[in-house]
Amino acid sequence: MTEHKSNFPEFYITAPQPCPYLPGRYERKLFTHLTPDKPDVLIDNLLKGGFRRSQNIAYMPYCDSCSACVPVRIVADAFDLRRSHKRILKANRDLMVTRKEPAADSEQYSLFRSYIDSRHADGGMAEMTVLDYSLMVEDSVVETFASEYRLKPDPEGDGSTPLVAMCLCDRLSDGISMVYSFYDPELYSRSLGTYMILEHIRYAQSLGLPYVYLGYWIEGARKMRYKNRFHPQEHLTAKGWVRFDGKSGETDEASGCGACADRKLAPAFTDF
Repeated sequence: MTEHKSNFPEFYITAPQPCPYLPGRYERKLFTHLTPDKPDVLIDNLLKGGFRRSQNIAYMPYCDSCSACVPVRIVADAFDLRRSHKRILKANRDLMVTRKEPAADSEQYSLFRSYIDSRHADGGMAEMTVLDYSLMVEDSVVETFASEYRLKPDPEGDGSTPLVAMCLCDRLSDGISMVYSFYDPELYSRSLGTYMILEHIRYAQSLGLPYVYLGYWIEGARKMRYKNRFHPQEHLTAKGWVRFDGKSGETDEASGCGACADRKLAPAFTDF
């Protein structure tokens, strides 16, 4: 086998299974394994071209007679900061963020379990063990980092800085791809899901990166409505990335990830 052939990705298709977003439809995924021998530029182009990453698998929808899933990215350097966004930023001024290497720990997992048990107890991720969580965070061949959000220490308190939210992200050549996020479900009034997106837009701006990738938007899927609140954005179409400046009054909280859904991806690849 030549080096060229060994570096070229092999693609597979999953068996049909019920769509978790649109009732009565079935989904399939096109996927490939991301391995260290694959050129960085190839992996980068996959993730910029509509594929999403779950551990070391890159996947995208490949459904029969359905094209509802639309890859979305925010144009960070032209982002329209609305009054509702400013209120959320103000409400979370007492948070501090730390960028870290993707290393799982017990504090993260405890917060993750609280979030899943409260928000997505009926989803596939409800069965994730400590090992599953560790693999989700650490198993990556791309430049991945974790953004941890903690309450600033109370001057009159014990100096503790509890973890209230976390987001796992990939650094791409032209932006930040938000892979998965979760937060303290008891702090719902803070709109932490939306706050993390806003904070990563600011981070991308500080790095001079033009885009923040949010994964897929699906018209008619309630869980995806929050993505309509960040403009301008671009949608990946048959003509390439197309600017979209639509307006929306949706107020649903951003939940789960900018990427995948409220379920673990791995089971989708057990039978194909």
